[in-house]
Amino acid sequence: MNIIVRKECIAFAVLCVIITHLPALDIEHKKAGVPYKTEKPITLDNTEYRIRITLTSQNVRSLEKGITFFFFFALLKQFCEQLINGAKEKNLFMKGPIRMPTKVLRITTRKTPCGEGSKTWDRFQMRIHKRLINMHSPSDVLKQITSISIEPGVDVEVTIKHS
Repeated sequence: MNIIVRKECIAFAVLCVIITHLPALDIEHKKAGVPYKTEKPITLDNTEYRIRITLTSQNVRSLEKGITFFFFFALLKQFCEQLINGAKEKNLFMKGPIRMPTKVLRITTRKTPCGEGSKTWDRFQMRIHKRLINMHSPSDVLKQITSISIEPGVDVEVTIKHS
């Protein structure tokens, strides 16, 4: 059985792989212990910190699991709920999850690679969903709150600043 693959489909697949793996590569770079040139190591103590947790995913279900949205359950919400419940147990100031606008990346390509024939087009799109959670807490409480299992496909970015 012969499989014919169009150049446009391959280009879109490569673009999708690059877009989805860029945040993962960034996280792996940070996990490897290699600091960026502008990055300084942070020493955490018991002082109060402003913490912003940014959750991004292509799948709303993975971001909002636990909330009924029409006919399916979504997963980010479960992660958000776990964070919120952990913060409420510790009596912390917390805001969120705040829904950010969904980014829609679109690619429109011709179906025929040679340019002949009827002018038919393929339309591809990728949606990127984002949620923000803001809180004020000491670093030891942050470690307890963020020790939650994360679903695959959800990128988590934690920003810590002094209050």
